[in-house]
Amino acid sequence: MAKEILLVLAAVSCLLVGSTAQPAHVVHIVGGSKGWYTPPNTTFYDEWAAKKNFTVGDKLMFLFHSSVYNIMQVTKEDFDKCDDRHVINRWFIGPAFVNLTEPGMHYYYDSIGLHCEAGQKLSINVQENKLSVAASGAHVTTPKFVGLLGLFAYLACLLFM
Repeated sequence: MAKEILLVLAAVSCLLVGSTAQPAHVVHIVGGSKGWYTPPNTTFYDEWAAKKNFTVGDKLMFLFHSSVYNIMQVTKEDFDKCDDRHVINRWFIGPAFVNLTEPGMHYYYDSIGLHCEAGQKLSINVQENKLSVAASGAHVTTPKFVGLLGLFAYLACLLFM
């Protein structure tokens, strides 16, 4: 019940963020209502991502409980093998926001235990933001209160998880 309350609050916060940015960027709650947890099957996150469009400027919001889950951004080779030889970035404290700043393929997985082998991994293709490219010299911005929303989500995790 507490997890569901947190996800609803996070979703409402993301809607507020999306409604004020110009042009609007999307905050994707990875896994939707499931969040970033060991999935029910190995294709869960692939199926979730297949329904989404990811563009430069968007954010990924990984909702997870610190010390039980984490996020590793890795190369495709490491992603395929659930290996950590070429780590690009890592996040240990949830919830975590990941800014999508470059187009191309991005690979994430949970490196704790056998979570990756169980399917707790996400690969996404980030597209160039056509709105920011078309607007000559216009900068795409995110509202300043996104940091407050991250803090709010973190505090909610501490209270409810």
